[in-house]
Amino acid sequence: MDYKSLAQAIIENIGGKSNVKSVVHCATRLRFTLLDAAKANTEKISKLKGVLKVVNAGGQYQIVIGPDVPQVYQEVIAMGGFEAHAGVEDPDAEKEDKRSPLSKLLESIASIFQPVIPAITGAGLLKAILALCTTFHWMDNASQTYAILNAMADAAFYFLPILLAQSCAKKFKCNQGTAMALAGLLLYPSFISLLKESEQVLMFGFLPITKATYTSSVIPIILGVWFMSYVEKAVQKFCPKAVKFFFVPFLSLFVGGIVTISALGPIGAWASDLIQAFFSWLKDFAPWLVPTVVGIFSPLLVMTGTHYGLIPIGTNNLGTVGHDAVVGPGMLVSNTAQGAAGLAVAVRSKNPDTKQLASSAGLTGVLGITEPVLYGINLRFMFPLYAAMIGGGVGGLFLGLTGVERFGAGSPGLLVLPVYLPNEAAQALGFTMNNFIFAILGVAIAMLVSFISCFIMFGIWAKKGKLDPSETGNKKEMEATEVVEVKEVEKEATNVTDEAHPTSGSLYAPLEGEAVELAKVEDEVFSSGAMGEGIAIVPASGKVYAPCDGIISSFFPTGHALGIVADNGAEILIHVGMDTVELEGEGFTPKAGEGDRVKKGQLLLEFDMDLIKSRGYKVVTPIVVTNADEFKSILATNYGQVTTESEIMKIEA
Repeated sequence: MDYKSLAQAIIENIGGKSNVKSVVHCATRLRFTLLDAAKANTEKISKLKGVLKVVNAGGQYQIVIGPDVPQVYQEVIAMGGFEAHAGVEDPDAEKEDKRSPLSKLLESIASIFQPVIPAITGAGLLKAILALCTTFHWMDNASQTYAILNAMADAAFYFLPILLAQSCAKKFKCNQGTAMALAGLLLYPSFISLLKESEQVLMFGFLPITKATYTSSVIPIILGVWFMSYVEKAVQKFCPKAVKFFFVPFLSLFVGGIVTISALGPIGAWASDLIQAFFSWLKDFAPWLVPTVVGIFSPLLVMTGTHYGLIPIGTNNLGTVGHDAVVGPGMLVSNTAQGAAGLAVAVRSKNPDTKQLASSAGLTGVLGITEPVLYGINLRFMFPLYAAMIGGGVGGLFLGLTGVERFGAGSPGLLVLPVYLPNEAAQALGFTMNNFIFAILGVAIAMLVSFISCFIMFGIWAKKGKLDPSETGNKKEMEATEVVEVKEVEKEATNVTDEAHPTSGSLYAPLEGEAVELAKVEDEVFSSGAMGEGIAIVPASGKVYAPCDGIISSFFPTGHALGIVADNGAEILIHVGMDTVELEGEGFTPKAGEGDRVKKGQLLLEFDMDLIKSRGYKVVTPIVVTNADEFKSILATNYGQVTTESEIMKIEA
């Protein structure tokens, strides 16, 4: 979508800058307050590419854009010179959330990391290039150039708590500046030195502050901003208006800072200590098992930041015995498996934005930096995460069984494979070139298993309707084919009727339930009006009745959709649910057939709502007039609760 062109066209057709009193945005739409709504050219705006619908209600001129509305909003305020406002709650987007607590938690973590992906992607690629330069001795790691570039690459990771604080503040709806100041406390040089150099740190002389390292950490700042958001809301509620400007940020930072460094912050360190203890025990118990476990669970450790608990173990092993089997091998196959999963998504997805992100993030992943692909792709779709864990586990098992170890440090990825070449000290301990060869084979196995698993799972997810239509590229084609088939049969049926010209008439609700605007259907083919004008009903029962007198022009073999040619010439499509064609007829029982003449209120179809919902499909049912262009107007007349006696559309010839 060309956000700039769309914004320019909206401003031009809304009556110009001078007609805009204010503009805000919610999750799906631009909400203008206009000086004169009559100056807005609703017809032209409705036809703009990227605009789904225009609604003038509640004193606001609302332009429905969809999920891209924040980007369009930024262009609108930049071009119009309007005052920027934070996004507002969308009352039209409130829906019942039936996801599991784990799904909600993972979604929250992913949404927190989404804004920082560009920073860590750029930094990750720079780190990978530096690793390549030093591995092949193209650059001296003691040079000033290397020091500057290394600082440039490390900055995004070192100051990750500050970056996360900003996105956490958005997620938890608190002040971003105060949240970033809280993160600054965790990284403040004097505070870090105090924790390192003092035997005991006491605040106010009695409150102990646990020693911990917060650079590059994740959990402490998330917990800290989460707690601080509650403090801010409480202070906002009870603080007198005259002093809110001073006391809300003061008390939020003061109370939130104390609780974070004394209680919440150390949780991350304690989690790391537990991870260290577990892997130390596991290495002593079954050395071959460690790379397998790390290969499987490394993405989850990175997701929570607790993977930093493994680094001291690997560093200690390299410093004392000169080789490491705990951190390096397992994370090597895990990282490359995650990158391979991202590349599989890039191959299969039809969404250009997803392809671009998955390609760059997948490449960065196989080079050793997984945060971009983890948070941008794998955690977003979930099935690539499962594929990466499978590939990492299989690759880790191979490395564990063959006893592969590393002899140097580096970000685990393809660029650091040379650290698996045994040096003189390693050769003296019995390591041979097989260590390097098996390391390469382990990576190849991990990547191949992960790529194939992800490739297959993409198809499974798509078949179950768990992917957005833009990812598969098939949904519009499927729905368009249905419309073509309906129109062809309707045309045949129309030819056998005595109606020479369309006439006016009414359509009645074919189902009992709640009638809603067609624009609210979560399917762009219907909501955009591409299939015709009409209405949608969220059914209360699984029965479909004839909305008028006419002839059934088509009844799909799967039973999920049917076409009727009304006696007034209107060609009507009733489509039960979204993507329900994939059920292949299961749960649908037709009560009439093609060519049947039906009367208004006659039972046409029964469907099992519970079965459809249990398979993950929505039951919202669009009723559209596919030949609306042959009529003067199609007017929806009833929203809210309807019965089969309720008129839902008035057709004027």
